[in-house]
Amino acid sequence: MIGLLRDLVLGPGVAAYAVRKRIGKGSWPTDLHSRSGRLAEPLRRARGPRILVHGVSVGEIHALEPLVEALAASPVAPDVVVSASTATGFERARRIHTPDREVVRFPLDFTWMTARFLDAVRPDLVVLAELELWPSFLAACARRRTPVCVVNGRLSARSFRGYRRLRALARPMFRQLALVTAQTATYRNRFVAMGVPADRAVVGGSLKWDAARTAPDPAAAAALAAALGIDRSRPLIVAGSTGPGEEGALLRDLPDGCQLLLAPRDPDRWDAVARLVPGMPRRSRANASQSRANTSRSHAPPQVFLLDTIGDLPAAYLLADAVFVGRSLSLLGGSNPLEAAALGKPVVTGPHHENFAGVVDALMREGGIAVSTDPMASVRRWLADPQAAAAVVEGARRAMARHRGAARSTADRVLALLPGGEADAEG
Repeated sequence: MIGLLRDLVLGPGVAAYAVRKRIGKGSWPTDLHSRSGRLAEPLRRARGPRILVHGVSVGEIHALEPLVEALAASPVAPDVVVSASTATGFERARRIHTPDREVVRFPLDFTWMTARFLDAVRPDLVVLAELELWPSFLAACARRRTPVCVVNGRLSARSFRGYRRLRALARPMFRQLALVTAQTATYRNRFVAMGVPADRAVVGGSLKWDAARTAPDPAAAAALAAALGIDRSRPLIVAGSTGPGEEGALLRDLPDGCQLLLAPRDPDRWDAVARLVPGMPRRSRANASQSRANTSRSHAPPQVFLLDTIGDLPAAYLLADAVFVGRSLSLLGGSNPLEAAALGKPVVTGPHHENFAGVVDALMREGGIAVSTDPMASVRRWLADPQAAAAVVEGARRAMARHRGAARSTADRVLALLPGGEADAEG
């Protein structure tokens, strides 16, 4: 009865949100079907205890990669299943983990869908990334006595205020958590204030430091440059994960002689950004011959490019002389600067980086990032003074060396939640 009441109260909002998001992408029938709790194929028989590791979308799936590897490589040898909510997250997880482990879509939060999903997966332990708490799913785990933990925990001031307004409904979810490894002490204290027992909440650092360790294939970067017609002899600024209004500001302030590659975070905005500079080469449509043809028609090489594909941003960062990390000039919370910084690129971000406050603060303490309302001013300084750019790169390297290791320590804490796991994790 409680589950039915919960579905009646929360279900219409969940379903309406999912349908609204997917209608715009033309994928809602298949997407809703894939999130009904039905698996496309039965899972292989578990070799050991099964751990379900869940991330919402591409960013969380990428951050979880080193943790999944650490769990799978442990002496416990668990069977790790990875789940994602969004279609892009699911595809990213499949590229990372197939065929080594199985990847599934996470269900919508209806009682019967979560029950069907858990009956099919049968996890012994559930690991959720950052702050992915769904009441029906958590209630179903509680009925099965399946422990649930949050890793890379992040509870922003905005989310904290929202949960506090619904404290009577939210506290049972937080109180149920068997473990929270929070990115910072501030986040940890907010989880405790929401009901997580203090002895189950620790500061574990950010998994994103470990996730930023893999360099893209230089051949992929060269192919991207050739496809778009990027001139490797001229400076290239890559604007990654940009948000509304940022592309126009960057175009307005673009230094003379520089090229700019725009990579908007939201695929729904790709066409609108393309209209800012009619005829700009687009990755989804460009190849080397098209780029040469465009160049010959215009009698001048293009200086602005659009990255409108998923998965090519690391290769673009490898081409960059400087990087702006977007969704940070307005109140959107910022994007992850570590991927570009790990590739040895000087990075500038805007002042609104709340979603990555701990990471940006750690980089700033080492001089490994610039924060500015005028990102092109930082770029001009670096282009004019290569030593200043090199100092930022070196600062980021020091910060990464200091903060890596969260994946291994988090894996040990997670494995200790399995029956007999503490002894096995130590052994």
